[in-house]
Amino acid sequence: MTTATLTSKGQITLPKTVRDRLALRQGDLLRVAVDAEGRVTLERERLPRVEQLYGLLQRLAGPRPATVAEMHAAVRRRARRKHAGERP
Repeated sequence: MTTATLTSKGQITLPKTVRDRLALRQGDLLRVAVDAEGRVTLERERLPRVEQLYGLLQRLAGPRPATVAEMHAAVRRRARRKHAGERP
């Protein structure tokens, strides 16, 4: 077991053995839990890999917006129908 010191700002530096064991790097997120007996557990927050996020924003955004060419084509179709006397 290793020890760490709490600073006046409530911060601790994790010993290298702990950082290595959890494969921690600068900026990693940690999940901290305290049980009824006062024991603290520390887990590395597992975030999805970039590859797993591919296409996420596209799915959330819904259908893609029309291109300028598609808008022009729609205007031409509407003009043809209007000129032919069709109802919209």
